Amino acid sequence: MVSPIGLGRTEFFEALAAGRSGVRPVALFDAKQLGRENAAEVKGFVVRDHLTRAEAHRMGRCSAMALAAARMAMRDAHLAEDGLCRPRTAVVLGTTMGEADVVEALSRDWIVRGESSVRASLVPKVGASLLPIHVARAFGAEAAVLTLPGACAAGNYAIGVAADMIRYGRADVVITGAAELMRELQYSGFVRLAAMAPTRCQPFDLNRQGLILGEGAGVMILESEEHAARRGANLQAEVGGWGISCDAYHITRPHPDAAGSIAAMRRAIDDSLLSPDDVDFINAHGTGTRANDAAEARVVHEVFGDRRVPISSVKSMLGHCMGAASALEAVSCIMTIETGIYPPTINYETPDPECDVNVVANVAQRGPANVVVNNSLAFGGYNAVTCFAKPGFLPPPALRTRPPSARGAS
Repeated sequence: MVSPIGLGRTEFFEALAAGRSGVRPVALFDAKQLGRENAAEVKGFVVRDHLTRAEAHRMGRCSAMALAAARMAMRDAHLAEDGLCRPRTAVVLGTTMGEADVVEALSRDWIVRGESSVRASLVPKVGASLLPIHVARAFGAEAAVLTLPGACAAGNYAIGVAADMIRYGRADVVITGAAELMRELQYSGFVRLAAMAPTRCQPFDLNRQGLILGEGAGVMILESEEHAARRGANLQAEVGGWGISCDAYHITRPHPDAAGSIAAMRRAIDDSLLSPDDVDFINAHGTGTRANDAAEARVVHEVFGDRRVPISSVKSMLGHCMGAASALEAVSCIMTIETGIYPPTINYETPDPECDVNVVANVAQRGPANVVVNNSLAFGGYNAVTCFAKPGFLPPPALRTRPPSARGAS
């Protein structure tokens, strides 16, 4: 983890469980001129603490965060770099803008001093497709590299695709997750969309006023059960399944009937060969915007009926980390499975009848955590939901390796 509230999964989750916010006045640029001034910036991340001089020279900060998070994940998994089977290891990462700092620098060179003044050193750093390439180069992962720019659901898309690569025998190990850098480019865009809250994010609250932007990187190591068993791995969680859909409706607004989001959530649970009754906790998309939170509440009621499943949005503390959001939140889900701690939705003060869900309000709770669902219901109708489970809780592996069509998935 490289997050606005800490580096590494332990520091990150301790802050979440304590309800500690990473939202503060923006230091990277003058945000006041845009009519807003708060965001959840990554603090304390020094590139040279995690990368060699040569690595730092050839990549932008987004790739640097992704590689640093990957190295933390590899250490956490006790997978030595020279112990990987290179032809059976892949990298799948999500992002929205990729190297936003490089894009801004190139643009300023061109606009201020002219096309001939664009620094040649910036050009090889600009592509979002470079994120997994840099990680693959560091670990010698030769099976595949893939970038998924799935809007704010990119992290869940990456994890789902990575799980399928293992499920269908294309890799034994996949380094997966997402990374996103916040710069003035995205900040000004969300302000112009009138989506930004003045000071804080209040998911599901009656008086919510919008989202707060954040940034970071969340990376995990997925491996086949056979590979994990051979090396005696200490399993933290299992990916049960995932579900996707598209609203096919509007570039920023969720569909009024939320049918696509409902389908994605049901498919994730069905893909895991589970039922809604098995789900113990929901990590909400929970952006703090009026339309999105109300739509997600409808999804929860439709899928779970009268069951009051605990639900929380950690975006109240992390901000909305765009393409990295659901990857950071996936790590939070796994930590919930490990600890039995449901992180809170902070800033929750006044219940909204339109969002009548069982919010874990302001203070963390403890409870069963055999199955946790991670919602990502993004702009453009990019709906992706992942389902994680405690090791040993899911149905036998042989059932879950059959293609979805053979399992009767809708």
